[in-house]
Amino acid sequence: MPHSLLKFQPQKGLVVWLTGLSGSGKSTLAQALAAELTASGHAVYILDGDTLRRGLCADMGFNREDRAENIRRAGEVAALFADAGLVCIAAFVSPYLEDRARARRMVPPGQFIEVFINAPIALCEERDPKALYRKARADLIPFFTGISDPYEPPAPPDVEVKTGELNVAQSVNLILEHLRSRL
Repeated sequence: MPHSLLKFQPQKGLVVWLTGLSGSGKSTLAQALAAELTASGHAVYILDGDTLRRGLCADMGFNREDRAENIRRAGEVAALFADAGLVCIAAFVSPYLEDRARARRMVPPGQFIEVFINAPIALCEERDPKALYRKARADLIPFFTGISDPYEPPAPPDVEVKTGELNVAQSVNLILEHLRSRL
C-alpha cells in the first residue's frame, strides 16, 4: 500500500532549449527561469554549455563536427532529464539549425521549446564577461560563433527573447507565458 506522504502530482518533462550568441544572456535567464519554476513547485535541472564542456564534453573542440557532437550529447542528456519528468533548461550557443533540430527530435512532440535569446552582437561584445569576443577578434580563438563561425538563428523559434530590450524579469515572464500551457 502506498505511503500517504508519497502522494504527488507528477510533472510533465520538458526541454527548454536556450540558444543564442555568447553573452546574449542564456545562463542568466536559465538561472532566473529555474528559480521561478522551482519556487512554483517544479523540478528543474539546468544544463549549461560551459559546465558540460568541463566534464561530459571536455574532449570536444569548437569546429563544426565537435560542436555537432557536443550538442548531440547535450540533447541526449536533456532528453533523459525530460523523460524523468524534469524541466530541463538547456543553455547552449548551439549555432546550427541542424543540431538543434536533432535535439528536438530526441524528445516527444510538444516537449521541446526552443527559445532564441536574441541580442545584437555589439551588446554581446559589451557584456563579454570572459573577454571571448576580444580574443576572437584578435584571432586567438578560432571558430568563434558570430565572429569567425556562423550563427544560424531559429526559423522561427518557439519563443524569441530580445535581451537588449527586456530586463531579466520581463524575459523570464515571456518564457513562462509560453510554458504555462505545457507544465
